Amino acid sequence: MVKPLMLLPPLAFAALAGMFIWGMNRDDPSQLPTAFAGKFAPPVQIEAFPGAKPFTDADLRDGKIKLVNFWASWCAPCRVEHPNLEALAREGVEIFGVNYKDAPANAQGFLREMGNPYAELGADPKGQMALNWGVYGVPETFVIDGQGKVLFRFAGPVTERVIAQRLRPILEEAQTR
Repeated sequence: MVKPLMLLPPLAFAALAGMFIWGMNRDDPSQLPTAFAGKFAPPVQIEAFPGAKPFTDADLRDGKIKLVNFWASWCAPCRVEHPNLEALAREGVEIFGVNYKDAPANAQGFLREMGNPYAELGADPKGQMALNWGVYGVPETFVIDGQGKVLFRFAGPVTERVIAQRLRPILEEAQTR
């Protein structure tokens, strides 16, 4: 006769294996979900960035599609994505930057060295805006429609592949609406 407690380890293992299998079969297992997709972006809570115009909630609802990019000078993947953000900005994609938990002098040095793709820029020194937006870590980029709704969120560096496969189709579809 099998004791009920003896069934507990195999059942726990089966439940854990089921969760792993479910996670591997998502559309994009590397992409973290966002609770804001299709909803209005959370409030903008940024401080002034030296020498830049900070953006507001109203700027997210000005009728134009834009990207909101969370970045930091100490973030190695932010360096990797930066040339791609500059290329998007040259194409006319409006990018708003949120400098996350960074020393102002370091952030300014980063932009002097790498270039500034941001149409508007603000600082989030305590990470409060990032927390409210559900940011897991930098870099993270959100596509915002002209009414201020989140169309898409990408956690990680914006690479050429991400632009071609994920961002460009979303931007093109949003422009035809």
